[in-house]
Amino acid sequence: MEQLTNCANCGQLHIKNSVRDVCETCYRQEEEAYTTVYKFIRQRVNRTATMQQVVDGTGVEEKLIIKFIKKGRIHVSQFPNLGYPCDRCGAYIKTGKLCDDCKKDINSQISALDREEERNRAEEKIKTYHAVKGAKGIWDK
Repeated sequence: MEQLTNCANCGQLHIKNSVRDVCETCYRQEEEAYTTVYKFIRQRVNRTATMQQVVDGTGVEEKLIIKFIKKGRIHVSQFPNLGYPCDRCGAYIKTGKLCDDCKKDINSQISALDREEERNRAEEKIKTYHAVKGAKGIWDK
């Protein structure tokens, strides 16, 4: 859905949509930067360049290169030393939002919470008393 918003780069008003998140002027600048980066990494000697080497060689900000990678415009499978930081710890990754270590840690924390919740439910069942209708006890005579 389109909406009127300020450009994240320059602050100019523009219509944000699913294709562009910046104004027309900044979009053109990003396209030029993409062309520069892509030409750089397509050269045989630069295919194994690290992120810092690409930034130094092209003059394009790391933030913008990461944006190209996340949007799928640069495929890191073709460039083994490129990636972007994990949202949790900052380690460089090639897919998703979290590195494998952070995924394992979060999953183990979730498992621990699930086990604790299960223990609490079991304790509640032990503490629950049920009255049985029609049962004869010592008070019934």
